[in-house]
Amino acid sequence: MSRFKRGAHVDSRAGFRQEKEDCPVPSGLLKAARKSGQLNLSGRGLTEVPQSVWRLNLDTPQESQQNLSFGAADRWWEQADLTKLLLSSNKLQSLSEDVKLLPALLVLDVHDNQLSSLPDSIGDLEQLQKLILSHNKLTELPLGLWRLTNLRCLHLQQNLIKNIPLDLGNLVNLDDLDLSNNHLLDIPESLANLKSLVKLNLSCNKLQSLPPAISEMKNLRLLDCSQNQIESIPPVLAQMESLEQLYLRHNKLRYLPELPCCKTLKDLFCGNNQIEVLEADHLKHLSSLSFLELRDNKVKSLPEEITLLQGLERLDLTNNDVSSLPCGLGALPKLKFLALEGNPLRAIRRDLLTKGTGELLKYLRSRIQEQPDGGLKGEPKTAMTLPSQAKINVHAIKTLKTLDYSEKHEGSIPDDVFDAIDDSPVSNVNFSKNQLTAVPPRIMELKDTLADINLGFNKLTTIPVDFSKLKQLLHIDLRNNLLISLPMELEGLTKLRSVILSFNRFKSFPDVLYRISSLETILISSNQVGGIDPVQMKTLNSLSTLDLSNNDIMQVPPELGNCTSLRALMLDGNPFRNPRAAIVSKGTDAVLEYLRGRIPT
Repeated sequence: MSRFKRGAHVDSRAGFRQEKEDCPVPSGLLKAARKSGQLNLSGRGLTEVPQSVWRLNLDTPQESQQNLSFGAADRWWEQADLTKLLLSSNKLQSLSEDVKLLPALLVLDVHDNQLSSLPDSIGDLEQLQKLILSHNKLTELPLGLWRLTNLRCLHLQQNLIKNIPLDLGNLVNLDDLDLSNNHLLDIPESLANLKSLVKLNLSCNKLQSLPPAISEMKNLRLLDCSQNQIESIPPVLAQMESLEQLYLRHNKLRYLPELPCCKTLKDLFCGNNQIEVLEADHLKHLSSLSFLELRDNKVKSLPEEITLLQGLERLDLTNNDVSSLPCGLGALPKLKFLALEGNPLRAIRRDLLTKGTGELLKYLRSRIQEQPDGGLKGEPKTAMTLPSQAKINVHAIKTLKTLDYSEKHEGSIPDDVFDAIDDSPVSNVNFSKNQLTAVPPRIMELKDTLADINLGFNKLTTIPVDFSKLKQLLHIDLRNNLLISLPMELEGLTKLRSVILSFNRFKSFPDVLYRISSLETILISSNQVGGIDPVQMKTLNSLSTLDLSNNDIMQVPPELGNCTSLRALMLDGNPFRNPRAAIVSKGTDAVLEYLRGRIPT
């Protein structure tokens, strides 16, 4: 280094001195960048970019002054042009006009800095394809930016931008544009020029409407307009024939949008609006929809036309004013998840709602099949003949496929109870509120048909390995017992959708639950669980409800924010400090977003 400093004729000398004293960029990194064409200076506390970085491809490198006997690997005159420069998570307040000295750049990432402006010369980076400017303090954008016609990805989220000029329409090759979390009041009509756009995020702005030009984007698959002030969706939006995901949460909508041409629309998120009525006209065009989210609205009833949504797999009606459900809902062939918490449902028993989607849909189907006079065929007119079976409802076994021997406060289930089944196919067993210390062995006789078992409010200390033979199980209720673990063999329950383990003595989250990929609901509140594994939890792609409230969780892992399938996450009553109660009270989406923001980059 000393020999290099003595050389007065090399222009970049000052750059290297600065690099050593003020903005330390190891010379090894610069040397490697000349070979690879990539330089990562993220998270180095830089307040400015060293001149040696901008001049990387211009100046003669330091090693050429020291040693002229290069091997083939060190031929500095054959260096690669810099194509990728990462400067994120520093303290940069501005970028030098010298950014133009790196004309071969394809990727420039300066997110998470303190930039309040950009140099106009950024427009000279004609090859640039990806520009990440998110999480800065930009209020406006230089004219030069709109010359970057090769840009495919432009991220401007989390800035202070109030206006996007018409010049946006010049960026005809964009396929990913993120303008979320700014102060935008409107979007220019020139958006119509962005024919290649696949993903557009306009969430968290102050938009009151969408420009009709948005319908020109025939390749758009994802449109996020959440958290704006939109009151209605222009009918022309229906012309977006490639649209697959539409996010309209937290707006002022009073109706679902009419989307007759959006044949590929899979996910429609309209939570936290002011929707009161679901019109048949709005539903009939959504036949390919797989997820409809309407939580936190004012929906009073579902029309029978809900049965037109033949592709529907998930329906979220949490926190509405629905008092009854159309029986036809039970006939939807693909419906696997139905969230109804926070509705004044009067016609459906509370215990039925807690059993999960499968049981509820089965109940609705049974209502369709009832006779016109309301009676059930084959109802016996007399009580059972055997005295020992007086407490057993044989009628329920025969017609409802339910074996109910609950609230008897007995320490074991009499053989008479199982004998009463005879050859009837039993799918539901309720042995709750007894004094059972072990799972009755004869339950295994029902392994071919049993779908729902309730063993809550007993004194069970273990679950036998044999339990894994109940391959048809969809729902297990083990609340209010003395359990501390579950056998790993339960991973054989490949159809299981919900498990209730609240009010037991678990000190750790049962590992086997991570292995049951079909799970949609896990309720394990009021135990002593100390933590969870967010990486394994993310593998549960169907998991939508996770209740971890009232446990001993000291730290909520940020990676839990990646579990985007979660629609209801309950964490209250744990001793962790972050996220704070104010965030937890905002609901699942806010908590997950907060956690994602804390994942180390």
